[in-house]
Amino acid sequence: MVQKGNHNPERLYYSIGEVSRMFGVNTSLIRFWEKEFEIINPRKNKKGTRYFTPQDVDNFHLIYHLVKVKGYTLQGAKEMLKNNPEQLQRDFEIVKSLDKIQKFLLELKDAL
Repeated sequence: MVQKGNHNPERLYYSIGEVSRMFGVNTSLIRFWEKEFEIINPRKNKKGTRYFTPQDVDNFHLIYHLVKVKGYTLQGAKEMLKNNPEQLQRDFEIVKSLDKIQKFLLELKDAL
């Protein structure tokens, strides 16, 4: 089972393939959302290879949650990011904590 957005905070960069596997989406969606949302801003080398920071992964997770889980349109997600960033960040931190608790409980269940 893939946990959405789980990443190693000690890693500096992730490839687009790694990010796509974290969320179970195509790399084309990642490239598309990168163009649509300013908060996803991967570094690129001279060849154009994208390198996503842990912050980029968290931002992608936030957008993923708004669009895929909550059902916002892209425009609605953009407005939420623009108009309510503090509340959205607090809510997102809660969701991340709940995801960690869920993962722990599932691992505990498997161990029993």
